[in-house]
Amino acid sequence: MLALGIEGSANKIGVGIVRDDGTILANPRKTYITPPGTGFLPRETAVHHREHVIPLIKKALEEANIKPDQISCVCYTKGPGMGGPLSVGATVCRTLSQLWNVPVVGVNHCVAHIEMGRCVTGAQNPTILYVSGGNTQVIAYSMKKYRIFGETIDIAVGNMLDRFARILNLSNDPSPGYNIEQLAKRGKQFIELPYTVKGMDVSFSGLLSFIEDVAKTKLASGECTPEDLCFSLQETVFAMLVEITERAMAHCGSTEVLIVGGVGCNERLQEMMRQMTSERGGTVCHMDDRYCIDNGAMIAYTGLIQFKHGYITPLEETTVTQRFRTDEVDVIWRD
Repeated sequence: MLALGIEGSANKIGVGIVRDDGTILANPRKTYITPPGTGFLPRETAVHHREHVIPLIKKALEEANIKPDQISCVCYTKGPGMGGPLSVGATVCRTLSQLWNVPVVGVNHCVAHIEMGRCVTGAQNPTILYVSGGNTQVIAYSMKKYRIFGETIDIAVGNMLDRFARILNLSNDPSPGYNIEQLAKRGKQFIELPYTVKGMDVSFSGLLSFIEDVAKTKLASGECTPEDLCFSLQETVFAMLVEITERAMAHCGSTEVLIVGGVGCNERLQEMMRQMTSERGGTVCHMDDRYCIDNGAMIAYTGLIQFKHGYITPLEETTVTQRFRTDEVDVIWRD
């Protein structure tokens, strides 16, 4: 069985074609990159996705060397995400369903990250740290649900990093977080920042406000460099994430950590998590930017799993929702 998946919840539009054994046949994508110091708005992002989605579908079919009549189902990101960009994937999926006479499967973006991670890394029943531009959650599976043990109480870690990159006027190419990571490698001075862990939850908005003030005063006076600020921010934020992940591991009796989401590409986060898990006799499972960052293959793979277990989204219900929590999904494919 083969599935085609369309991901377009934020600034990336991706199309993936996947076999039911997890083999990824094609996974092209395009990123909407805005000028330094700016973010991406829903309307402009949706226009970008509309321009690129059809060429990406053609490219994916060519890379996979298959015809539309070999596709068993078409899958799209139902949510969470930005309404305008999400609607592009849903509209195209409805159209393909009728053109190719195949069913549609709506997929939860967060769950797709998890299932892609389990597929690529071979992780069996890990504690999951999901870190991206729109989400920050510590998750574990139990009784047909991905249960959220802890999360951000305000903004996501990726959003916080993106907004800090705007303060420094860093390039958005290939991503603000990547450019922060490269500067952080050259940081020499650690600047103490607010460390806000509340039980199993974290908070980043106060930290962002604080470092914005520090950047204005200390950069102007020459007391620190942009590299120092990036280094200090990463060390503080990632320590917070490692702490709540370790607590979830202890509660679940887990020996595996799976890091998913775009921020999971960060090598310093992987290193800090590896140090923690090694002290507990555990392991870290992580991916590179092909699968950590939003992509169509994760939607195709998760949708195909759901389809094989009897789940189909009726055409009249192929809507999108900007708020679709990880723990709302019935994980019918796991024991």
